[in-house]
Amino acid sequence: MERWRGRVALVTGASVGIGAAIAVELVRFGMKVVGCARDVGKIQKLAAECQSAGHPGVLVPFKCDLTKEEEILSMFEAIKEQHKGVDVCINNAGLAHPEPLLNGKTSGWKNMMDVNVLGLSICTREAYQSMRERNVDDGHIINLNSMSGHRVVPSSIVHFYSATKYAVTALTEGLRQELRAENTHIRATCISPGVVETEFALRLHSDNPEKAVSAYTAFKPLEAKDVADAVIYALSAPPHVQIGDIQMRGTEQVS
Repeated sequence: MERWRGRVALVTGASVGIGAAIAVELVRFGMKVVGCARDVGKIQKLAAECQSAGHPGVLVPFKCDLTKEEEILSMFEAIKEQHKGVDVCINNAGLAHPEPLLNGKTSGWKNMMDVNVLGLSICTREAYQSMRERNVDDGHIINLNSMSGHRVVPSSIVHFYSATKYAVTALTEGLRQELRAENTHIRATCISPGVVETEFALRLHSDNPEKAVSAYTAFKPLEAKDVADAVIYALSAPPHVQIGDIQMRGTEQVS
C-alpha cells in the first residue's frame, strides 16, 4: 500500500457500514480520501475520529446524491480543483428496496437502478477520465458488488436488487475489457460479499425489525472491516496482477 500513500481515493456511500470502514482503512494507509454520501454529517464525524487517531491520511467529506448526475459531475470537478483528480474510485454506494417483480413499485426499482447501476457507471466514467487526463496509468476502480450478483436467492423482495448486482458483475468485466483495449494498466475489480453486519438488513426489513435482526443472528456474518480488508488486498496486489472478483461469505452462510 506504500505506493498509494498521499494519493486520492473516492469512496461513495462512505457515511456508514462498509463504505465507512473502507474510508477509514484507506486513511490509515495514508491516502487522501474523498468520502461522499447524502448524509455528510456522519462522514465529518468519521473524519474527526481519523484525525484524532493520528492516521497519516485525511478524510474529506463531500455531500453528493448519486441519483443526480449533475451532483456527481460537480463533485468530480471539485476534486479536480482541490485535489487534482482521482487515482482510486471505490463504488461502494448501493441499496435495496423490498420490491418484488410481480407487485413491486416502479419508484423502488428506479431508485435501485439509479444508485446501484447508473451512479456507479457515471462515477466509473468520470474517474477514468480524471485518470486519463493526468496520464495516471496505475489507477484502480473497485465496485462493491454482492453474492447477489452471482446467484438468485428464493426471496422475492431482493430479486430486483439482485438484477442490479448482476449488472455490476457485467459492468466490471466490461470495464476490464475496455481498459485493456485502451492499453492502460488501470485495473478493475469487484468485491462480492454475502451477509455483512451493517444497516442494510435494517433498512430492507424496516417494517419487520425482528427479521432484520435474525439476518445477523442466524450465523456469524461478515463484518464491514472484513470487506475493507478485501479492498486493501486488491489495491495491494502487484501491478501485473488483476484481481477480477473476490467472492466472500461468512463461513457458516449457506447460499
